[in-house]
Amino acid sequence: MTRFIELVEGYRRFRNGGWQLQRERWDELAEGQSPKVMVIACSDSRVEPSQIFDTNPGEIFVVRNVAALVPPFETTPGRHGVSAALEFAVQFLRVEEIVVMGHGLCGGCHAALHRSMAGAEPGHGGFIADWIAMLDEASAEVRSEHADIDNRDAGRAMEMAAVRVSIANLRTFPCIQEKERRGTLKLRGAFFAISDGVLHVMDDATGDFAPA
Repeated sequence: MTRFIELVEGYRRFRNGGWQLQRERWDELAEGQSPKVMVIACSDSRVEPSQIFDTNPGEIFVVRNVAALVPPFETTPGRHGVSAALEFAVQFLRVEEIVVMGHGLCGGCHAALHRSMAGAEPGHGGFIADWIAMLDEASAEVRSEHADIDNRDAGRAMEMAAVRVSIANLRTFPCIQEKERRGTLKLRGAFFAISDGVLHVMDDATGDFAPA
């Protein structure tokens, strides 16, 4: 099990290795960032976007949360962390693409499908329950289409449905609507299968996923 002291040791290897090798790149990034792609991914420790996409420092602007979810546009009081990051990426960094990447064996999607957090209090699962409630309609649809929600087909259907929900919610933001209309911003759905390491890309017209 990796502990903080091992992370520090890893930093030292990076500082004397990768950082030195890309010193010119780090000097550029010290002046500012200009990523063209924003990736919204799950917090799951097994799906690191920069590793999966093999990117260099500063190439992708990443936001991670449970199940890679984007809430719909709303102005009610609250802590709009994802919305703030989205606003920064779209309006200030002017990213040209937003990728929502779901993944196989997602715990948040499993909880949404099985409704395992329903009724839990904050601090004991309630925060998770409130967050994944965004998937209630999609979860009901998947349950209606799968007699056995414990099998992998149902799980994957839920995981891919979550990507579609986030893509749809992205399109409720006025700034995204405007930039899509102008053709300056593209939304993309993706899914990474932990079991076989295959990336699937969503067809925007059909919502179906196919291996990249």
